[in-house]
Amino acid sequence: MPYILAIDQGTTSSRAMIFDAGSGNVKTVAQQEFMQHFPADGWVEHDAEEIWSSTLAVTRQALASLKAESGDLPATIGITNQRETSVIWDRKTGAPVHRAIVWQDRRTAEFCAQLEADGHGALISSRTGLLIDPYFSGTKIRWMLDNVPGVRKRAERGELAFGTVDSWLIYKLSGGKRHVTDATNASRTMLFDIHRQIWDPDLLALLDVPSSLLPEVLDSAADFATTDAAVLGAVIPIQGVAGDQHAAMFGQRCFEPGMLKSTYGTGCFVMLNTGDKPIVSNSRLLTTVGYRLDGQVSYALEGSIFVAGAAVQWLRDGLRLIANAAETEEIAAAAGESRGVTMIPAFTGLGAPYWDPNARGALLGLTRDTGIGEIVVATLEAVCFQTRDLLVAMADDGVVPTRLRVDGGMVNNDWFAQRLADLSQVEVARPVVTETTATGAALLAGLRAGIYGSLAEISAGWLHDRSFTPGLDPAIAKARHVDWVDAVQRVR
Repeated sequence: MPYILAIDQGTTSSRAMIFDAGSGNVKTVAQQEFMQHFPADGWVEHDAEEIWSSTLAVTRQALASLKAESGDLPATIGITNQRETSVIWDRKTGAPVHRAIVWQDRRTAEFCAQLEADGHGALISSRTGLLIDPYFSGTKIRWMLDNVPGVRKRAERGELAFGTVDSWLIYKLSGGKRHVTDATNASRTMLFDIHRQIWDPDLLALLDVPSSLLPEVLDSAADFATTDAAVLGAVIPIQGVAGDQHAAMFGQRCFEPGMLKSTYGTGCFVMLNTGDKPIVSNSRLLTTVGYRLDGQVSYALEGSIFVAGAAVQWLRDGLRLIANAAETEEIAAAAGESRGVTMIPAFTGLGAPYWDPNARGALLGLTRDTGIGEIVVATLEAVCFQTRDLLVAMADDGVVPTRLRVDGGMVNNDWFAQRLADLSQVEVARPVVTETTATGAALLAGLRAGIYGSLAEISAGWLHDRSFTPGLDPAIAKARHVDWVDAVQRVR
């Protein structure tokens, strides 16, 4: 069986993984972290050129490793990316006009509040399935057009291109020849009609975004581009693209309506497959494109949490309480309980179901006896409580989850996985391969390349590692969640 290269461009690192299409095993992996920029309170930026250089470096490294070992090249490439992060660049030179504005960025909160006050929420929600929030790309584009000198005029002359990170990477990998995206990434811009599957003229007018900026929207498995030989040293088709959470849902093989996954990376994202029917949430969850194949859309209901693994990274880099994330399992197991400490990781506001861009983080319940162990436990439990927030919201929308397929780096921590089951009161199922974001991109590319013949064939490849069942009394779990909700109100 051939090999498939997956490029997984995330919020804190860029990674390239090569999969054996037959076994699904990872043949080689290369990863590189890059700089986070915080120019003001609630602002988060990336250098788009550093996103590209780190992606190029790990991709070349993975290809060289594969070639040295087997003499082969991948048959196809899949790309998955941090969603909503926005890049605008010059079509001819490829030079970005500004740093990329990251999905976590809250600089457009005031503009979003004005849109809401002016009564545009119903239009935006009905067309896009999204709520008005700085999270999404549309207001980030508007900010760059209005605040970077000369950019609006250049955009109106057709000189510039906008893209989420997938578009930016495809443009660079193809030597500047292709400006495309897929339906999942388009659905996160607040500019895309998820029912008609088009860029919405009314929303473009509302946000004053020229249509000439926007990429062509393709299926999630499609012929996006071929790599320029001068870039990678080989011509390889790019045939799978999906935003990270959509790729993870695909990698978890959540192909049937009612199947549910939760990914624990920088943030946490719970996604429920709703089939060909978009569900309108009454609990402030998002309706989004799960994936699009052969022009047919599978929709999803999504809850978005902005900070999960990023809170552990803060313990490491901000407070320097730990040397690496893996230490948290042993520390939490030794501490056992948080002893009344609650951590609210609202570093850049709160996502679903609160949608409060002005909330900020807090450590509550500290005493003289509080130590590193209690803070680590409270940080891990914060992710569990946020997950329960989303599951409660889904239940209020008529879907009562009983089994959660989990993935992402955090779920390799057995203590966390068990506490997640305890506090959320659902079975937590962990696959053998927990890097399902990259897996999903590879599967999409393999489907388009004809390596896989059907979704049924792909579904058979999901391998179960371990399940964690709730061991905490439901009444205690509910009472602890009530305390959590009370603590959240204190930071809003």
